Amino acid sequence: QVQLVESGGGLVQAGGSLRLSCAASGLTFSRYIMAWFRQAPGNEREFVARISLSGVSTAYADSVKGRFTISRDNAKNTVYLQMNSLKPEDTAVYYCAGSRFVGYASPSQYDYWGQGTQVTVSS
Repeated sequence: QVQLVESGGGLVQAGGSLRLSCAASGLTFSRYIMAWFRQAPGNEREFVARISLSGVSTAYADSVKGRFTISRDNAKNTVYLQMNSLKPEDTAVYYCAGSRFVGYASPSQYDYWGQGTQVTVSS
């Protein structure tokens, strides 16, 4: 079955960096648009970044633009999220997601989800 497994979360001070990874199995990874979402307590799940099949095209939420970078390695079936200049408001559970056809900024457009990894940014 399809599995998306996130790793790399943790506790970091404001201004610090983290790199999240999401390893995929059970699907033809190169055929899936991949994305990162996040959800803070009491909030809805929100779009963070997405990357096209080949990795050439990326898109970001305004709140993370210029600080976060999404990338993928189709040979390793893995998508990454490099997070720099972290702020306390970035604290959330981060999820990776895969979409076979039309994934963009809405969670409903994604077919598969990981279990999430906690990112906590202290001030």
